[in-house]
Amino acid sequence: MSARPTLAAEITALFVGKVEDRWPGKAPSAIGKRATEAVLRLEENGFLEDSQADLTVHGGPEKAVHHYAAEHMAHWRRIFPEKAAQFLPGCFGENISTIGLNEQNLCLGDVLTMGSARVQITQGRQPCWKLSAHTGIEQMAARFQLSGRTGWYYRVLESGEVQAGDQLRLAERPHPDWPLERVIKARFDPRLDPDDARALAGLPALSESWRAAFRKKQERAFKEDTRARLEG
Repeated sequence: MSARPTLAAEITALFVGKVEDRWPGKAPSAIGKRATEAVLRLEENGFLEDSQADLTVHGGPEKAVHHYAAEHMAHWRRIFPEKAAQFLPGCFGENISTIGLNEQNLCLGDVLTMGSARVQITQGRQPCWKLSAHTGIEQMAARFQLSGRTGWYYRVLESGEVQAGDQLRLAERPHPDWPLERVIKARFDPRLDPDDARALAGLPALSESWRAAFRKKQERAFKEDTRARLEG
C-alpha cells in the first residue's frame, strides 16, 4: 500500500440541496444544489444538510458524497459554448468542488481526510436523464458519461465536520493500479476485456453496484441497455 500525503486540495465550495418537483410528470430530484459556507456534519449517508430523492440510485453509504473537479468546467464550456455561462461549480449537482484533484490523479479506493472526516473513493458517477433535464441540454447525460469526466463518490469511514476552505488530503492508496480514469472508462466500455472486469469485480473498495456490473461484464455476450437511465 502506498500513500502520497502531498496530494491535497482546498475545498473551494460545498453544495447541498433539498428534494424538489422540477419537471411536470417526472420524478422529483435534489440535483439543484446550493453553495453553503456553513460547517456541515458528514455521516454515513452523506451531509446531514443534504437530501436525495431516490435512494435506490443516489446517496446511501457507498455514494454518500459526490465530488467534481472544477477544472472540467472549461471542457464543457468548449463543448456547449451556447450554454457556457451555466458551467460553474455546483452545476452538476455535486457536493464538493476543488481544483487539482481529478480522475487522472486519484485512484479507486483512495482514502482522504476531509475536515475532521475520513472518506474513501468508491466509484465514478453514473449519469441519468435528470442531468440533461437539469442543465437543459438533451445530450448532457450521454456526453457526460462518454467524456469520463463524471466526478466520483465517497463512502464515509469516519464521520466529522467539513466546510469550504478545508483541505482534502490523500492518506492511503490501496489500489495504485486503478486510477479513476481507468475504472470509469471500464465501467462504460461495451467491449471491456473480461479479465479487467474480473479484476474490478474483486476489488472490495469498489461499490457493490459497480462490482455487480463488472461481474456481468465478465461475460462477453452481456450487453447493457442504458437508454432508460440516460433518456428517462
